[in-house]
Amino acid sequence: MKIVSYNVNGIRAAVSKGFLEWLQSVDPDVVCLQEIKAMEEQLDLSLFEKAGYQFHNWFSAEKKGYSGVGILSKIEPDHVEFGTGIDYMDREGRNLRADFGDTSVMSLYLPSGTNLARLDHKLQYMADFQTYINKLKTTHPNLVICGDYNICHTAIDIHDPVRNKNVSGFLPVEREWIGNFIKSGFIDSFRHFNQEPHQYTWWSYRANARNNNKGWRLDYGMVSKPLEDRLKRSVILSKAKHSDHCPILVELEQPQF
Repeated sequence: MKIVSYNVNGIRAAVSKGFLEWLQSVDPDVVCLQEIKAMEEQLDLSLFEKAGYQFHNWFSAEKKGYSGVGILSKIEPDHVEFGTGIDYMDREGRNLRADFGDTSVMSLYLPSGTNLARLDHKLQYMADFQTYINKLKTTHPNLVICGDYNICHTAIDIHDPVRNKNVSGFLPVEREWIGNFIKSGFIDSFRHFNQEPHQYTWWSYRANARNNNKGWRLDYGMVSKPLEDRLKRSVILSKAKHSDHCPILVELEQPQF
């Protein structure tokens, strides 16, 4: 089961840059999208179907042109869960889950903390999301939570940890939360296989950051502990350039249907 996760920074813009052709070349079974910035009715769904993804579910924000997540799949999900049931989260379209056999795949777009008000919002979201996942794991133990967490966990996940120590995305409170999230029963699948520094998934559009690899690793494939034996690989697909993020890929042994 090959899963790709990608913050596309606008699905329509990404499609215009060759996203669907790229997707066909990678050929994942399931695709988690974040920051789609579109309503379902604004999309030409036949394009996704022609690319091989007959099953596509979208969970948009109430605010047009903002946030939103999606899941594309070649396999028909047994069940799709739109949101978390937590109103302030769901208004921003940040969580979508699809169940395939004994495995549940979630597309997550965690808020950024661009100012004090949004940082407070992000911290509240993080706390409530942990509580939500703790409960979800009791009924869905085989969880893959892919997406843009908007947090760098350790110093090797960011190009300049010293200068960015007081910047949201690398604040001590955020780093502590994601560390505790992992300790609560998850595997950072990329770091399970790769401990090398300078491995990033997001670069600013400014100052030629991507060409100079001055980036941040904000995108994760978090895999619950019961799936550890089924983990085959986890990589960053940094050559894909349809967004300011690049996609990640997680591969599991086939689930039992």
